[in-house]
Amino acid sequence: MQKNIADILPVAGVVPVLVIEHQEDALPLAEALLEGGLRVLEVTLRTATALEAVERIAGHLPEVQIGTGTVLNSDDLRRSVDAGASFVVSPGVTERLLVAAQDCDVPLLPGAASVSEVMRLFERGYCYQKFFPAQAAGGVPMLKSIAGPLAEVRFCPTGGISPDNAADYLALDNVVCVGGSWMAPSALVREKNWAEITRLAKQAAALKT
Repeated sequence: MQKNIADILPVAGVVPVLVIEHQEDALPLAEALLEGGLRVLEVTLRTATALEAVERIAGHLPEVQIGTGTVLNSDDLRRSVDAGASFVVSPGVTERLLVAAQDCDVPLLPGAASVSEVMRLFERGYCYQKFFPAQAAGGVPMLKSIAGPLAEVRFCPTGGISPDNAADYLALDNVVCVGGSWMAPSALVREKNWAEITRLAKQAAALKT
């Protein structure tokens, strides 16, 4: 079921969650993050240029594991695969999305926010799950509680993760990586301040050592 997601997430540490508005920003942004030590990236499908950005990054930076986020349905899944995504991430799941993912060569990181959701996904074979929205859904205390009865599940928390709390999440045994956008804020991308993004990426990469 999980295919190679177990090879992708553990090496990530911190996964930049990117909203790319302009195609020309895709490569320099990815290169800046890679230079900072972050080589697993997620581009959210929230903009018209997202899939083109994924295709460009996948085609020019083979050392980067590029995934898509905000995957809501089978069409998003298919288009992500066609663009060259290494993995896909959903904020939650539907039965149709899970069925589509079964026949997909690219692994899905499904989202869960409650114990029941985690259990249902684990029953389907998903040992790696996105915990979203992390802070609003209970944060570190919630994940500590889940670790007891569901010790085999590993999480990538996103939603409210920042430099102030990322290390607290990464210290948990059931957290394999975290996702966040603080190392590539929209203001720096608009300014094309790739050097500052690289500096922030280096700080983020150092959180899991």
